[in-house]
Amino acid sequence: MTVFSRRQFIFSCASALCASSLARLHASESEVPDYRHPTARNIIYIFLSGGMSHIDTFDLKPNWKDQGPVTSCATDVDGLFVNALLPGCAKNMKHTALIRSLTSTQGAHETGRYMMRTNYPQRGTIVHPSIGSWSVYYKGTENNHIPGHVVIGAGSTHPGAGYMETKCAPLPIGDPRKGLQNSRRSKTISPERFDKRFELLQAVNAPFDAAYNVKEVRAYKDVYEEALALMRSQDLDAFDVNKEPSYMHQSYGDHTFGQSCLLARRLVEHDVRFVEIELGGWDTHLENFERLDELLPIFDQGYSALLSDLEQRGLLDETLVVVGTEFGRTPALTTDGNGRGHHPSAYSCLLAGGGIRGGTVYGATDERGAEVVDKPVRIQDFNATIAHAIGLPIDQRMYAPDGRPFTVGNTGAPLYELFR
Repeated sequence: MTVFSRRQFIFSCASALCASSLARLHASESEVPDYRHPTARNIIYIFLSGGMSHIDTFDLKPNWKDQGPVTSCATDVDGLFVNALLPGCAKNMKHTALIRSLTSTQGAHETGRYMMRTNYPQRGTIVHPSIGSWSVYYKGTENNHIPGHVVIGAGSTHPGAGYMETKCAPLPIGDPRKGLQNSRRSKTISPERFDKRFELLQAVNAPFDAAYNVKEVRAYKDVYEEALALMRSQDLDAFDVNKEPSYMHQSYGDHTFGQSCLLARRLVEHDVRFVEIELGGWDTHLENFERLDELLPIFDQGYSALLSDLEQRGLLDETLVVVGTEFGRTPALTTDGNGRGHHPSAYSCLLAGGGIRGGTVYGATDERGAEVVDKPVRIQDFNATIAHAIGLPIDQRMYAPDGRPFTVGNTGAPLYELFR
């Protein structure tokens, strides 16, 4: 009989445990994609504010009595049909994963938008960071002269960086045609005089900065420094869509949304990590079909031009384009027969490019579009999928100033089968 010393026994147990752990690690890595190997470098998130009607756009129910005067068109994916007012989307479904089984408990606009953007329910005691701010927090900025997170056309209710430092906050752009306004040095002040003024400002602020090293003071200082770096950078031209040729403006559309998509493409070309565009007007309690007649061509032109442009420039594989909304609309029409109410139980969203398996339809709703009947997707799962695509550590904890732990995934599980 072999006799082991105490040291040999401990070493033997440790070796076995290590081998077992490595085997489990190897198995898990072969089954689940690793967040350290992202499928996308950049995110362009198009948010359709107001609640897009899923059954009038991407989840048509032709046999439902309240489908209304909606006609369909075939897409470039066999057996898949969308609203005939979306011909550009129809030609790009081969790049797209259509998720028809989003489901939420948030039936009000503000809470629904907040949860879609932050992955957390809205609370009065804290403001959570948006997914764009999480991406900057973990991944930093690729271009040292431009913020890594830009929001175009969003209102004042956007959560921004929440409890995170200001360096993670989005840079807001109002009108894409005007770009980043008031961002150039006045011609009446020479570069030397400008630099001298900034040096004096730093000298005056230095004692206060040293005495009060807190988030609010750091934020004030960071804003000045980042603004100065941007003012001096040639990358400032990234915000000027007027430098694009006329045919490109025509392709995207002579409307604010189309020009926002064009600006988003310019920004990802300059290594802005996360760009969000908001297109409002989807709250169709009244005149649902008339409103969609106006909105769908605008959305279709800008969105499809963006996908085509990214593909032609070799950027689509590294850019995930997201189309989200806070909830769907009721299958039943309102009493006047011309509107739809809020409906968080079932709705549709899109993911395209960025390593996504195109031509995919994920989940399903019932014959009315009222309930999810296959592969339900929570908001947390949807956002965890976006976070996985860009390579964020979904379950890694970070702590808010009050000591509470949060994760970007917040119990969500990425939809791994949507990736190539």
